[in-house]
Amino acid sequence: QFISSVDFPCLGARGSLRQGACIVRTFGSLGDSDAIDDLAGELQQFGRALLDREATFRSFVAVFPLNIPETETEFDGRLWGHLQRLHDADDGSTPWSSNASDNPEYSNFSFSFDGVAYFIVGLSPVSSRIARQFRFPALVFNPHGVFDRLRAEGRLERMKAVIRERDVRLQGSINPNLSDFGENSEARQYSGLDHPADWKCPFHRSR
Repeated sequence: QFISSVDFPCLGARGSLRQGACIVRTFGSLGDSDAIDDLAGELQQFGRALLDREATFRSFVAVFPLNIPETETEFDGRLWGHLQRLHDADDGSTPWSSNASDNPEYSNFSFSFDGVAYFIVGLSPVSSRIARQFRFPALVFNPHGVFDRLRAEGRLERMKAVIRERDVRLQGSINPNLSDFGENSEARQYSGLDHPADWKCPFHRSR
């Protein structure tokens, strides 16, 4: 219902839902050790199934219905804490994605797990962005390979323009952290929080 609502701006999410390629799982509390272990196993299976290239859009949605954060800043901190611990739980058998940097200060950074690069969209009840105001905290893992294929097909720029137009109609303004891959680090976009110019991402590669 959230994605299918008439005002929801992201065409990629809507396409994923229509194709039956939106995988949704629940994992307790964001940042909890059991949730991290369970997510690691599920996300590894999802990433390795990406060898099937039939679906244009494919997303893995991790929902955390317990212990909901009270502020957007708290959600941002717990999101990065969760991603750090998820990275630490990666067994290291597969290197960081060759298509992305592992340094969140670099413009071509993307979070990588089990060798797959993801653009992550954080959703929460306390988000300042209407399009991200979901009932529960959630992390949407969007494989970067999808964007690469759309770019190669010449469809990505038009799709981004339409999404941004829809977001402006919904919110009245464009997301202040929004930028194209390779312009600024996409880490600034993950939680939806409007970070100051001097913000430093707390994530670091541990191996």
